[in-house]
Amino acid sequence: MSSPDPQVRAARNHSDRPSPDHRPSTTALGAGGTTAVHGPVVAVTGAAAGVGAMLTERLATAEEIKQVIAIDERRGECAAAQWHILDVRDPAIADKLRGADVVVHLALDLDLETDPAARTAYNVRGTQTVLTAAAAAGVHRVVLCTSAMVYGALPENELPLSEDAELRATAEATGVGDLLEIERLARRAPRAHPGLNVTVVRPAVLVGGTDTALTRYFESPRLLVVAGSRPAWQFCHVEDLCAALEYAVLEKVDGELAVGCDGWLEQEEVEELTGIRRMELPSAVALGAAARLHRIGLTPSPAGDLAYTMYPWVVSGSRLHDAGWRPRWTNEEVLAELLEEVSGRHTVAGRRLGRKDATAAGAAGATVALLGAAAVVRRARKARRR
Repeated sequence: MSSPDPQVRAARNHSDRPSPDHRPSTTALGAGGTTAVHGPVVAVTGAAAGVGAMLTERLATAEEIKQVIAIDERRGECAAAQWHILDVRDPAIADKLRGADVVVHLALDLDLETDPAARTAYNVRGTQTVLTAAAAAGVHRVVLCTSAMVYGALPENELPLSEDAELRATAEATGVGDLLEIERLARRAPRAHPGLNVTVVRPAVLVGGTDTALTRYFESPRLLVVAGSRPAWQFCHVEDLCAALEYAVLEKVDGELAVGCDGWLEQEEVEELTGIRRMELPSAVALGAAARLHRIGLTPSPAGDLAYTMYPWVVSGSRLHDAGWRPRWTNEEVLAELLEEVSGRHTVAGRRLGRKDATAAGAAGATVALLGAAAVVRRARKARRR
């Protein structure tokens, strides 16, 4: 994989950038001259790792936040938070949420390697439990995080989509069925629990310590382009997602929120910035091979994941922008960050390869690997008949 343009790499230095989300002080002197913080108590689930860990650290140092309650199955590194160790599906979580004003639910499993049934059971049951427990504990706001993938990747999608656009995704891509069910729970919760406000945040392609079918796309020796498709790439850095989640926590904005970098990149721009050449295949070949490889268990990604590399699902983020939020990262900068993260990894058809396999794949080329899928499938079928 080639390195990104040096100018793009240099643009990643944010050390002297002012933060666009101004944080006014909400501290005041209490009795005896002590400092009193007037702000919400915020509970974060999934607080030990990933986005949850980053948000927990951010909120723990925010002047507007009175206290952070961190919930996970193991203790994280944020010493300033009050930790509770339990599974979010445990109804006992209601006791841990008492006294919280806001809950940010980030305990989701979207791992490509997780058994789909187990993943759905965890994600849906966990969200149901958190929403019910929050209402029972007197929490007035729950913030959920899904993905802009719920809009669906379709050839007729507008560029960009508004937050109010219809959710037209299907359950054919990794985890999207779970996210659609979480969206349904979010819409139903205020009716089932009057007084409970639910905000949903939908990031674009998330980058920053993440591993998804879409980030693995950039680990391939060639960028697969399906003939006749119209890709449009929009990214979201986890730092910008955390800033958007903080806006929701502080009630600067509510409802259904889309978050991502401003604008998007065309496929030709992505190829120029990455230095990775394309491999163009007919739709029937690409989708058929992806479906067969997944069906026999050779790759973790179902064919539905390919749609998100074929058609646009770019979002405007207008509600956050109207509230004063601005992304600190551009699409070019996030793509450069992603290339650094995946450097040294090798993936073909969604399957991450070992070093020996990667050498063979690099020599043979991704075209051979994909077009050879039919032969792999035939061999597997013959083996099963024996």
